[in-house]
Amino acid sequence: MTPAQRTAGDAAKPGPPAAPKPAPPAASAPAGPQIQLIPASPEGALDAADEAVDLLLDSGRAPGEILVLTTGEQHPWAAHELSFGAASYWEQQDAGDDVFYAAATARRVTSRPVVVVAVNGGADDAVARALPEATRRAGTLLIVCGDPQRVNAHITAGV
Repeated sequence: MTPAQRTAGDAAKPGPPAAPKPAPPAASAPAGPQIQLIPASPEGALDAADEAVDLLLDSGRAPGEILVLTTGEQHPWAAHELSFGAASYWEQQDAGDDVFYAAATARRVTSRPVVVVAVNGGADDAVARALPEATRRAGTLLIVCGDPQRVNAHITAGV
């Protein structure tokens, strides 16, 4: 059987509607925040975190975009603010006007675009829980200040 010949007139005849083109793939959601590690000893992690906050503010980040978490002792700012009572301390977080400092284990802490974690002590299991939780709370950037071997062991295992 010979295929039918088409003429120029056939091209103008309406045919079946063309199949719809598939929609372009939707942009996939980001895999998570960018993670930066600042090497620091447990004794120097708070200072490294404070320096990171200063750099973030100097680069134009709004104070209310930054959350600082500690795995060991509370940051001195948090300890000072808690001395006035838990209610006023948490009201400051809810206001979102300034950098907020909290223990990495605090359950009431809300997400912010930037989270800075000072690995300034704490048991390995507490750090192992804190780093994945900090990653979930960080919108675009997670900065971890601590011993690189300890941090990397928990970041790769729990994130």
